[in-house]
Amino acid sequence: MSKFDLSRRGVLKTGAVAGAGLALPTVFTSGASAFTNEPGPGSVTLGFNVPQSGPYADEGADELRAYYLAVEHLNGEGDGGMLNTFSSKVLDGTGILGRKVEYVTGDTQTKSDAARASARSMIEKDGAIMITGGSSSGVAVAVQALCQEAGVIFMAGLTHSNDTTGKDKKANGFRHFFNSYMSGAALAPVLANAYGTDRKAYHLTADYNWGYTTEEAVRNSTEAMGWSTVEAVKTPLAATDFSSYIAPVLNSDADVLVLNHYGGNMVNSLTNAVQFGLRDRMVNDKNFEIIVPLYSRLMAKGAGANVKGIFGSTNWHWSLAQGFTTPDGTAVAPDAASAAFVKSFGEKYGFPPSQAAHTCYVQTILYADAVTRANSFNPCDVAAAMEGFEFDGMGNGKTTYRAEDHQCFKDVLVVRGKENPTSEFDLLEVVEVTPAEQVTYDASIFGGDLGTCNPGA
Repeated sequence: MSKFDLSRRGVLKTGAVAGAGLALPTVFTSGASAFTNEPGPGSVTLGFNVPQSGPYADEGADELRAYYLAVEHLNGEGDGGMLNTFSSKVLDGTGILGRKVEYVTGDTQTKSDAARASARSMIEKDGAIMITGGSSSGVAVAVQALCQEAGVIFMAGLTHSNDTTGKDKKANGFRHFFNSYMSGAALAPVLANAYGTDRKAYHLTADYNWGYTTEEAVRNSTEAMGWSTVEAVKTPLAATDFSSYIAPVLNSDADVLVLNHYGGNMVNSLTNAVQFGLRDRMVNDKNFEIIVPLYSRLMAKGAGANVKGIFGSTNWHWSLAQGFTTPDGTAVAPDAASAAFVKSFGEKYGFPPSQAAHTCYVQTILYADAVTRANSFNPCDVAAAMEGFEFDGMGNGKTTYRAEDHQCFKDVLVVRGKENPTSEFDLLEVVEVTPAEQVTYDASIFGGDLGTCNPGA
């Protein structure tokens, strides 16, 4: 079995976990300190917990590809990727603190209970010292809470809900990905410029915490500039046919449809909307428009020509590697870090990485870097090393891991479906690079209590 198969265990380690009856994380004592799953001198195990089935499975597959690439680079294999551009220079390709990096994988199924069970197994049976992954904010919040209880670090993958580093934030959890508030703040000025300030919006919203906070963020930002909201309807995450939700839009006086959907849900709902002729309608003497607040390359590929001209936001896009000129004539120079990552990923897999792949790769590197800078695997030492950490060279420009809520702040990209794509991967164009200061907010606005780090001892 290749270690790059989407399988349960990779780089099989020595000293395998004893048996299925183990009920608690293994806690080792090192001097005066003790913490969950302290690694021995030979290797360290990371847990990659992603949707390998369900509506976000495409994102999960790309996340795993990125995790495998990060493990290669940490272990001194391949070309090193963004280790070569990262502003921190403590990682040297000898693993993490001299220990070879190994991993186990799990399938979240895009279900919170399944994700928690998978993460618990990786911690209790496989000795994982860090859990990472996502693609659903409901899953991320659930697994983050479990990691807090177990005394391991959770490096969130793709999770966009405000809740992850808002009301549900935890001291053991960290998020590099942007959030719903940032999408709304970045999108609103672009939408006002493109469509005016007198619009009536109809929202279809995935019925879980990500959908709720994204709808709220887009509503708040667009209503602040003059738009009104006609209707907001929740849709099941398990839905595959959205026809019954699209039909009522035709009978409303809305002239904008906001699809607060992600992954396969967005592909299906956008396809249904186009089939119903929404993009060809005139309402209130205006062209009917569709907005997808959170975009990804994988979603654009799935939706095909239906994404042309549709605005959204994204955490990162592979075109940063080559540079581009925005529609207003702003030249964006090639980003060396993005170029390094796109090269490594593309040579290995034959296509460019998604934003999900990017954030998962970066989170793995940031964890390894924090351990190395702290000279400790103790999760509380690692957390302290990440809090307030400022870095560059990871593809989003200068970035800060804010200490108050463990949220990263960096530039946000507003994108639009390309009218004339040059390949099956060249489907989105960046229309605005929104500076970090425009999407920064006070850490207290979403509530929650970060609490204190739990080492698990």
